[in-house]
Amino acid sequence: MSVSIRIENAIKRYGENTIIPDLSLNIKEGEFFTLLGPSGCGKTTLLRMIAGFNTIEGGKFYFKDKLINDLDPAKRNIGMVFQNYAIFPHLTVRKNVEYGLKARKYPKEKIKEGADEFLKLMQIDEYSERLPERLSGGQQQRVALARALVIRPDVLLMDEPLSNLDAKLRVEMRSVIKEIQNKLEITTVYVTHDQEEAMAVSDRIAVINKGIIQQIGTPRDLYQRPVNLFVATFIGKSNIIKTKLEIENNKAYIKFNSGYKLLIDNLKEENKKNQNIILSIRPEEFIIVNEEEDGITATVRDSIFLGLNTHFFLTSETGEEIDVIKESTIDNIVNKGKKIKLKVNSKKINIFDEEGKFNLLINNNKKAEEV
Repeated sequence: MSVSIRIENAIKRYGENTIIPDLSLNIKEGEFFTLLGPSGCGKTTLLRMIAGFNTIEGGKFYFKDKLINDLDPAKRNIGMVFQNYAIFPHLTVRKNVEYGLKARKYPKEKIKEGADEFLKLMQIDEYSERLPERLSGGQQQRVALARALVIRPDVLLMDEPLSNLDAKLRVEMRSVIKEIQNKLEITTVYVTHDQEEAMAVSDRIAVINKGIIQQIGTPRDLYQRPVNLFVATFIGKSNIIKTKLEIENNKAYIKFNSGYKLLIDNLKEENKKNQNIILSIRPEEFIIVNEEEDGITATVRDSIFLGLNTHFFLTSETGEEIDVIKESTIDNIVNKGKKIKLKVNSKKINIFDEEGKFNLLINNNKKAEEV
C-alpha cells in the first residue's frame, strides 16, 4: 500500500546553522518524486527527516493523514536504498533480500515466497547464493532495491542510489528503477544532484537551493518554463545573455547588443516596460540562417560531432560565448573561424528580470508550481 506524503513548514537546524528554513511539500500517492539540487542544498537532510533518521526542529510530517514526527523509523514502513548500497557483505544475495522479512518475523514459507518474487523481479535470482563481493555494482544495487521492496513498504526512499555506478550502468539502472516503480505503484522519494537522471525517472521534481524549494513541476515544466535563473541554469544547458527589453508601439522586443531585435508576444502584461533582462536560451533554440538575413553574427570557435547532434561553440560579434546544438546532417560541417548568422526561437526562450529572480513570461502550463 502506498501513501501520500505531506510536509508542512519543516525546519532543520544543526546548532546555529539552519539547513532548511521553512519547507512545505505535497507528494502524491504512488508518485515518483525527486528532490534535485546541488550538493549541500538540504535534499538528503529532508529525505532523512522523512525516514526518521534526523530530528525535526519545526513543522509537521504526515504519511497520508498520520503525523509521523515522533514515530520510530522502524514503524514508518519505509524501504531505503542508500548511495553505498549498504548490503551485508557476509550474507548471500538471498539472505540479504530475506533480511527485512525475517526481522518482521514472517513465517518461513512467506519469507521464501517473498524473496523468490523480488529476486526474480530484479533479475538476480541466478545469483541468489553468491556473496556481494562476487557481484558487479549494478547487481549489488539490484540486491539493495530488492531488499528495500520485499517488505512492501508504503514509501520507498532513495538517496543518490546510482552515483557509484559508471555512466552506462547508471542509464541501465535508472530504467530498471522506473520500470519497477511503475509496476509496484509505490510512492518514491528520490534524491539526486544529476538533472538528467532526475528528468529520466521522475513524475515531478522539486528543485532545491539552500534548503528552499525553487520550483516544483514535471521535467517538461522545469525545462521549458523555469521560474527563475537558478532553475534555468541547473536544469539542462542554457546560454545566459544580459540584454534589454524595449517597448515600441505597445509591442515588446528584445534588443541584442548586435542590433538584432526579437518580437516577444507572451510577456506578462505587468512586465511590459523598458528594462534590463537576462535571457536563457537553450542551445537547440538557436536557428542557423543565411548570411543575408537579420540575426546575430557569430564566429565558430570549435565544433564537436556527437552522432545525432553537432555541438557548435561560437563567439558573437559583441563577445558573448554561445553554445548551439543542431541535428547532424551530411553538409553541416562548419570550419573553425567561419562567421554564421543566428536567429532565436522566441517561443522557447525564457526572460528573467535583471537579478534573475523571476520569469517575465506567461506560463501556459498551469501544472508547474512556483514556490
